Amino acid sequence: MANPGYGKRSAAEQQSPAPGDFAHLPAREAAIAGFIDRLPDGADISVKALAKVLDYGQCALRTALNRLQRAGHLRRGREHVVGSGGARWVTRTWFSRTARDNAWWASYVTGSSVSGDVPDAPSTAASAEPVRLSDCSRVPERSRAYTVLVAVGRRNPAVSLSAADCAALEPLAAEWFVRGATEEDVLRTLTDGLPVPVHHPAGLIRERLKSKLPPVPSASERPPLRVMECATCRAPGRPEALVDGDCGACRGEPEPVRRSARLSSDTVHARAAEARAAASRPSASTVSTARRSARLSRGPART
Repeated sequence: MANPGYGKRSAAEQQSPAPGDFAHLPAREAAIAGFIDRLPDGADISVKALAKVLDYGQCALRTALNRLQRAGHLRRGREHVVGSGGARWVTRTWFSRTARDNAWWASYVTGSSVSGDVPDAPSTAASAEPVRLSDCSRVPERSRAYTVLVAVGRRNPAVSLSAADCAALEPLAAEWFVRGATEEDVLRTLTDGLPVPVHHPAGLIRERLKSKLPPVPSASERPPLRVMECATCRAPGRPEALVDGDCGACRGEPEPVRRSARLSSDTVHARAAEARAAASRPSASTVSTARRSARLSRGPART
């Protein structure tokens, strides 16, 4: 896992997991995408972290992540986060199991509504043969809520939950994420200030999930400020300018020529006349020097 507040962020409105989610990708990119998809939010998906657990080098992983970005599964950027310690810009990596086009990512970054904008699932006849991933692909899919409930016991063993408890409490925890809470918010609420001893961990967690549920965000609440970054040069840019995650310069497009507004001929003549008139007028220092020279040429004053 990455430091709190960093790591993978799942994009909204994704399709349910299916064996052929990444069948349209090459084998290497499909395997890496499948691995990232199974990781919980907050997992470290940097090149160095992935190289420690996957059978690919950093250069290969960097290339694969760039290809996932061009395929619409990944975007990198920054998000303005306001917390108790103040406001700061946080690096974000957004991942979508469902491939998105540039227009969708632009809407997502600017905070526009993307509800219901889920592409249709590819038909079985049109889909290619699903790519066989490693044995770890047989691990059951876990939701963000289920994963954070498992992490509660790691944060504080006094409230460790069984698999059945996590499954039963999963809908309650999911409602927290719907209302804008983060994993750290849930973990802190469920593990801080526990009584000693804890006789019934599942009952205590259930009660806290219900009683401390945050309010529904208002419709007028401003979306978070987000800025996309170019996948190659990391330069920030407007979403519509980053086609498939790359800026125009990295795509090989020429820089636009900026032409200044031209002045009319009458304006040019008028300003030239003003400049000539100003140059012909003697300056104040020149006049003062001439007067002083005249006084000296007349000699000392007579008394």
